[in-house]
Amino acid sequence: MTLATVLAFAAMAALLIMSPGPNGVLIVRTVPTSGRAAGFATIAGFVVAFFVHGSFAIFGLSVLLLQSAHLFMAVKLVGAAYLVWIGLKALVEAWRGAPAKLAQVAPARRRRTLARAFGEGFLTNALNPKVAMFYVAAFPQFAPPDVVSPLAAYLLVLVLVHACLNVAWFGPIVLLFDRLSAAARAGRVQRAVKAVTGVVFVGFGLKLATWRP
Repeated sequence: MTLATVLAFAAMAALLIMSPGPNGVLIVRTVPTSGRAAGFATIAGFVVAFFVHGSFAIFGLSVLLLQSAHLFMAVKLVGAAYLVWIGLKALVEAWRGAPAKLAQVAPARRRRTLARAFGEGFLTNALNPKVAMFYVAAFPQFAPPDVVSPLAAYLLVLVLVHACLNVAWFGPIVLLFDRLSAAARAGRVQRAVKAVTGVVFVGFGLKLATWRP
């Protein structure tokens, strides 16, 4: 796996992380009433859930690659359609200038323990089919076509990259919540993120759809 491959995946994952979603909502609800420790416990829940989804995706794709190139190609085409759909949806939202979801979220009324904050972060992602679909759609794009046996090691690196990017994005938001969360909710910032996300995801989807083993 080359550095260019890792950076390409990191760029796509970073755009998805920065777009408004359930993880940002959970941070906004948790930190004001439960503090920084609970915020980082929530992020830890995110990370563990990523590795759960990533492990299932890696196992499934490895089996497909060993069993049938045609089945693997079918998964790639479905993944391509999903990436294009995400991209087009982001472009439409950027065009319409839809308000950021985080701006309307109220803090939780009850203080979260660290265990509860971790559990909420984990379940929010472990039970989110969009996270599973992201891995299934993205991994074939970055899986080396001539590698079978060390495929899991290659793809686990991508899960680690995704996890680190989540910590890098949400960690400062937890530490400097008021200032950074206001910037993240700004309409212009969100429209720009959605526009770039749309272009990148449509591009990756089209590239994945035209790939041939």
